[in-house]
Amino acid sequence: MRAFRLIAVLLTFCLLAACASSGPRPGEPPATAHAPVDDYLIGVDDEVQVSVWRNPDLGITVPVRPDGKISVPLIGDVTAGGRTPNDVAKDIQEKLGAYVRDPQVAVILTQLRSHEYLSRVRVTGAVRQPVSIPYRQGMTVLDAVLAAGGVTEFAASDRSDLFRKNPDETTSTYPVRLDRILNRGDLSTNYKVAPGDVITVPERTF
Repeated sequence: MRAFRLIAVLLTFCLLAACASSGPRPGEPPATAHAPVDDYLIGVDDEVQVSVWRNPDLGITVPVRPDGKISVPLIGDVTAGGRTPNDVAKDIQEKLGAYVRDPQVAVILTQLRSHEYLSRVRVTGAVRQPVSIPYRQGMTVLDAVLAAGGVTEFAASDRSDLFRKNPDETTSTYPVRLDRILNRGDLSTNYKVAPGDVITVPERTF
């Protein structure tokens, strides 16, 4: 019986250790910096796909007009601008209920092109071509640096930094070991970037 109790205690300890190690590494940007697509507010010129289950003729893929609306078969104009995809789907579903029995509607963003989406990620300093590029979901530090053509021969790559503005308007700095990422395959500081991030690569001092 004592052996069983000892095994149970060890298993509990291992489980707690695993849970503790699953959080973000010290100094790593918080994962919550990325808003889910479901919370994204549709903007003018975004392209949306409307699908109605078992009614393919009612499906459309259209850009949002400058007035913030899209035209849906049977029901006409629906306001999409400034609303989430789920909200627009519920609105369409409710209006289609007058024509279709128990409609099941899905609204999917196929292209994010509005000004709300085009928050930039900037790479400056000792890179081949300093750039300001549109943020895309899943983009990492390495993606952004490669878009800048990589670093120059004068770069102090392991002293790079990622700057991120916080909700309270303060700025957090996260050291990036870019030389280890590029030359050693050490991805521990290859953070996912967020809209508005700035990555700086300093030059070596001689």
